Amino acid sequence: MNRTSLIRIWVVRWMYAAALCHGLVGIGLVLGGNGPWLDAYHQSLVTAFWDTTPAPHARVNNAWWMALFGATIQCLAVWMLALVHLGNLTRMPQVWLWLMAGLVLWAPQDMIISAQAGVWSHVWVDALALASMLPPLVWLYKHDQQHLHNHD
Repeated sequence: MNRTSLIRIWVVRWMYAAALCHGLVGIGLVLGGNGPWLDAYHQSLVTAFWDTTPAPHARVNNAWWMALFGATIQCLAVWMLALVHLGNLTRMPQVWLWLMAGLVLWAPQDMIISAQAGVWSHVWVDALALASMLPPLVWLYKHDQQHLHNHD
């Protein structure tokens, strides 16, 4: 096995891990979104959205939205796993492009919306997610594109 093939294996594993992390985060948001370990986070949301004393139900509302988002993230994780698996098996560069397209569509919007609300923790988490997934996907796209042309 050559060096490039070994790198590809590890980059694909990284993308599997990213998808699995999304699934775990989604489960965590559903099961633990109202836990005491998130008190500071909930307080930051309250501060961002309430100019005065927050309504008594603000934290419950935050936890509900987090659980709802967690379920959505779990679905996203399944789709990510399927696409990473498909890209790994077929070496079709287009699969990596679809994953990149999703990131490029999601990240700027999510970051702008979060920044406008002053929820900077979301901007930083989004930036970390983007930085950890986009470069490996670009590498996989280029590698598999070259592999495709070399085997024509």
